[in-house]
Amino acid sequence: MTSINDIALTTLKGEPTTLGAIDGAKLVVNVASKCGLTPQYTALEKLAQDYADRGLTVIGVPCNQFGGQEPGTADEIETFCSTSYGVTFPLLEKTEVNGAGRHPLYAELTAVADDTGEAGDIQWNFEKFLVDADGTVVKRIRPRTEPDAPEVIEAIETVVRPA
Repeated sequence: MTSINDIALTTLKGEPTTLGAIDGAKLVVNVASKCGLTPQYTALEKLAQDYADRGLTVIGVPCNQFGGQEPGTADEIETFCSTSYGVTFPLLEKTEVNGAGRHPLYAELTAVADDTGEAGDIQWNFEKFLVDADGTVVKRIRPRTEPDAPEVIEAIETVVRPA
């Protein structure tokens, strides 16, 4: 069985990587540039900055499966994220998170249930998964929950190094 940390991924710049290539915990989020939830980029970037020294990396995964809200090219996505929200955290290539073309990473992530016990398809843009350094998904966070919500911060605190 392959660990989630070993699943082949591709960065937005087209370079091969894995979650395991990134030390520490990860917050994996399917993102989109033209969504009502797009302002969550602000809180995601703040988490990335606030927790970088403690071993958390936010990883954005652009996806165009929800209302065509991420239609851009890799360059357009990168420019939008950096100029509109100051995003410095890593972005992966545009990825399918549901359906027949679902990426293997999301096949693993969507098997994890949220706090209500519901697993399965990604509901919308900005669904979040907290993955510890060993590759265990410790929390699934639905799209409308803000990245800086108390329950998200509490979960992050369990997987990062002490302050």
